[in-house]
Parts: sequence; structure tokens; C-alpha cells
Amino acid sequence: MDFERVVSMLKKMNQVKWDYQYDTVVIGFGGAGATAARFAADAHAKVLLTDAAPNGHEGGNTRYSAQLLGTVDSFDEGKKYYQNLTAPMQLDDSMVDTFVAGMANMRDYVQKYLNVDPVSVKNDFTAADSPISLDSAVHEFPEFDGVQSYDFTTVHHGIFDAALWKILRQKVLDRQQQIDVWLSAPAQHLIQDPTTNTIIGVQIERQHRLVNVRATNGVVLACGGFENNQQAIQDYLGAEHLAPLGTLFNKGAGIKMAQEVGADFWHMQNYESLGFLHGLSIAVPQGERGRLILGWPEVNHGSVITVADDGSRYFDESEANRHGHIYDHGMWRVPRTNVHPYLVFDETQYQQMLASQYTPINNLTDLVVKATTLNDLARVMEVDGTVLTKTVHDFNYFVESGTDYAFNRQVDTMRAFDGGPYYALKLTNNVLNTQGGPRRNDRAEILDANQQPIPHLYGAGELGGICANQYQGGGNLAECLIFGKIAGENAAKPKEETTQLVDEKAVAKPDANTSASVHQTGANDLLAEASPDITVGEHQYLGRSDDGIGGQVVVRITYVDQQLTHVEVVEQHETGEVGGQAVAELPAKMVAANTYDVDAVSGASVSSRAIKAAVKDALSQAEQTVSND
Repeated sequence: MDFERVVSMLKKMNQVKWDYQYDTVVIGFGGAGATAARFAADAHAKVLLTDAAPNGHEGGNTRYSAQLLGTVDSFDEGKKYYQNLTAPMQLDDSMVDTFVAGMANMRDYVQKYLNVDPVSVKNDFTAADSPISLDSAVHEFPEFDGVQSYDFTTVHHGIFDAALWKILRQKVLDRQQQIDVWLSAPAQHLIQDPTTNTIIGVQIERQHRLVNVRATNGVVLACGGFENNQQAIQDYLGAEHLAPLGTLFNKGAGIKMAQEVGADFWHMQNYESLGFLHGLSIAVPQGERGRLILGWPEVNHGSVITVADDGSRYFDESEANRHGHIYDHGMWRVPRTNVHPYLVFDETQYQQMLASQYTPINNLTDLVVKATTLNDLARVMEVDGTVLTKTVHDFNYFVESGTDYAFNRQVDTMRAFDGGPYYALKLTNNVLNTQGGPRRNDRAEILDANQQPIPHLYGAGELGGICANQYQGGGNLAECLIFGKIAGENAAKPKEETTQLVDEKAVAKPDANTSASVHQTGANDLLAEASPDITVGEHQYLGRSDDGIGGQVVVRITYVDQQLTHVEVVEQHETGEVGGQAVAELPAKMVAANTYDVDAVSGASVSSRAIKAAVKDALSQAEQTVSND
């Protein structure tokens, strides 16, 4: 049923047949949605938390992020820094104050509400806590006043391991008496009273059926941005395509739903990316996550350049990463995207890459293209051979003269190209998240075109994010926690009855097979993640680990005469493009080495660690059994 039919039905019947009823409905189960649901439940609301992602893939971008929470040591200095980031754009002062106050209290928040001791990256982290240096990331814009007050808070000594997400997810599970969870259940439309404009419910696709869910106190839109909607990427960001680095389920549903009910919009052009090459990743097929380049000096030190669609360079390759922003005439901006950018290098650089102790990819030889001359390479890259040849010639001249007259790259990061052969590695522009969406105020209320709150509608997270210009890392997750709490608490507050569309007799009865109170399902799709019965034969043992990006990893090993003869990952929810490599490669390595303790798969350290821990668990059981015999 499309939105026009919903409106027509409401006008004709002046009522909706409700299938279910909750106090609060939260749309989107990422960091913001999990936080909103948790605090709504703590405010005594019965909550429905719904998400389009299937079981094991919930979590939005929070799950895939570095797990860094923006924090400031001083409200006054933090506000000064944030306003410098926003300038010259103007942002409502009350919104800035709410956000900065939240960051100033972030350590207390983590301790009080997440029940862990906060860790300061600036003061407590060591080289062992992160595979890459975070020094420049903490103070991403060192030239701005107030920057020294900025810090990251983490929930332990580690990053890119879903540690924060697992805590937020567990807080939802801890409240399963108050929070029902639907997965693979995309929200389709908000249901709005045509007279009062109050949001009174949500239409959701649940188990291949459209159901109308009444929300008596409020609805929270926390369903992320439009990173996986190519049309929206082209319409709002002016890019032909962008490869997502996070979830594959942010497809702009919140944009559509907010448009339908008359919301105002802001920050539609803002988005963030990541990588040592200013928001560029190794190219992947459409619909897959981008392969991130971090901590790989061979891509910007030596006889190597990045070229645009015509074969020319278009930025200083060695410039520090600032979430994809590069210096552009007094401002740090995301560079203009290209359809098929390439990394171009010579034989010396290629051999250096192969010999590098660290590389984010383990199949470089499969991905590069090789040619004897630059003209031949240009034909494969589909760029102008004359332009590419001149670009390399100019680069070599800059090395000889000691100055990069094109982009002022530090000459000590440059080495002249040799005489060939030459190589190219196809790249793509990536996106961490989009910021655009419905405008909200400091109470997390979504506003209409007249800047008035749409009754009972709230927003949190990256859908309508607060970032108006230059982005400092840690801001998005901080916003999820700060505005998620505000949105959840306000959406849980009992409201005066304002709707004309309620027919209590038209509300479906509860499922007789559940213990749900009237008008609720009592369903929690997260609980379906519990391992099914997995058979084990002679000399076989199961091992488990909760260390994966996607939750529990279960393995089945065969152990005979102190030999590990077979390893099988029988349950996992790791990311297919990265963690999937560990799932595919590690079992054979372990069997060959007769131990769980093998080298992690490059770029999949968290998934590798989880698989290794699960096999270690299984081996301990096997060895215990043998010793008992």
C-alpha cells in the first residue's frame, strides 16, 4: 500500500485499523536507535525497535565504525572548536550547546549508562591499542582554536572492533521485557493525522505483510542516511557513485518518510569519507563495501600518484587524512569525485608494495593492471595517454627541482618514476555516512518547513546529522548517544490524546502463542540468533567466541591423535567482504599449522581474532577430553 492510498484511506474512514500498538516506535537499530529504544524503555515506555537489516547485520554504521566517541575537556573550548568546524555555516546555538555539553559529559555518560570505565585516547592509549596512530585524528584540525580540548573516549583499549556497538546492543537485550525487536522489517511510511499533523504510527513490512503500528507517545527516526541509494547520491551529493564503508542497509528510507509528512531538511550536501587518499578506496563492484586504505605509506610515499578521469593528478597525495577533506583555498572540503580514479606507480614502487610489512589488501597482484608504456597503461585505464604521460613527466620534474608546483606535495615523499613497466590500481570514492535529513531541534523534535515541531516525531543519529561543514572524527557516534537519549526520553513521554484516527476495536489481538501484553507482539528477533542444534560426530568439538564484529562465532573442529584435521565455521555474522576472507582462509591455515595461533587475515583482524578464539575454545575441550581419557 503506497502513501497516497494511506492518506486516502485516512480521509475517507477517519480511522486506521491498527495491527499493533506501542508507546514508542524507534525506526533503525544502529547506535542512535539502540540508544533511543533503551532510554524510552527506561522511561517506562513499551517500545518497538525495527530495522530493515536481517538478523546479524543490524547495527548500522555504528557497528563498522572505529568506536570513537567525541569528547571535550572544556565546554567553552569545545564550543569554540566546534563553531570553527562549522564556520562559515551557521547552526542554531541551542543545538551547538546541546551537542557540546553532551561531549563535555561523555566520560560520565559512558560510566553511568554504559557501565564501563571510559578510556581517553589522548591520555591513555598506547601503540598497542590501535593498528594506526590516532595522534592526528584526535586533533584533526590543529589550526583551529579550542582543538586542544578535544579527545576521543572509548569503552576499552581498542578500535574498529564493534566494542561500543556490542554494549549498546546488549542494553537493548537487557530490556527485552520493554523492547520488542523486529529485523528484516523495513518501515515504509509514517502515519500522520491529517488534521493535527501528529505522527500516530508507522506502516512496516513485517514477514512480507504490511502492518500498521500505532505509537501513542512518539516515533523516532534513527534509520541512518542514504549511502546505498545511488540516485540520492547523485541528486544530493553530485557524485556518480560512492562505495559505502559501513552498513549496506542505509538506503534513504528516512528521507522519504520525512518528506511525506512535511519535514524540513538540512545538511543534504554533507557527507564524510575516509582513507589516506582523501576518501578513496580500492574499487569494488557496485553494492559492496569499499576496501579502505589506512596506514599504507606506499600509496603516498615514493613514485606513486593518484590520477583523475583524464589522467591528471588532482591533489597532494601525502596530505594528512581529514575524513576525506583536503585543503581548498582556505577551507577543508571533500574533493570533487571522479568516476574511475587510479593509483599509478612504477616497478620500483610495486616491488616496495609487495615487500611492505603492512598492506590493507592481500591480493594486490590480482587487482593491478600492468603496461610497458604509459600510453599503453592509459588505454587500459581509459584515460588520455598524452595527459597521463605529461603528468608523470611533470611529477619527475618536480622531484628534480625540489618543489611540487602543482599541489605542493612534500618533496621528501616523492621519487621520480623509472622507465617502466608501469602499474595502475583502480580506486573509487567512498562514503562513511551522509549527514543530510530532517531538521531537528535541541529536544530532538523534527521540524516542518515553518520550523515548527511535527508532533510526536523525533530524530537522532546520522539522519539529519548536526555536522554542517568540516567534520571531526568521533562526532557521529557522540551524536548518536547524545540525541538518541534525548529522542528516546521525549518519545516516551505520555502525550495528550490528539488523534482522530483511533478505533480501539480495530486493534489486532495479541498472538496467543506469546506472553505479550495486549496490542504488542512480544517478539524479539535478536533472540533468533541463538545457535541452532549443531551436530558433532566422533572426535568433533564446538567452540564459541563473542569477539566478532557481528556477534557470536561458532566453529566445529575435528581433532584426532593431537592433530587438528578439520576446522569449519558453522555460525558467523561477519562482514562478507572483509571478515568473510577470514572465514574462508583461516580454517585451512589452522589445519596446516595444527594450531589456532596463525597470522590474522590482513584487513580482517577482528574477525580473525574471533575465529581463532573459537577454535582455541574447541581445542581446549578436545584436549581436556583426551586428558580425561
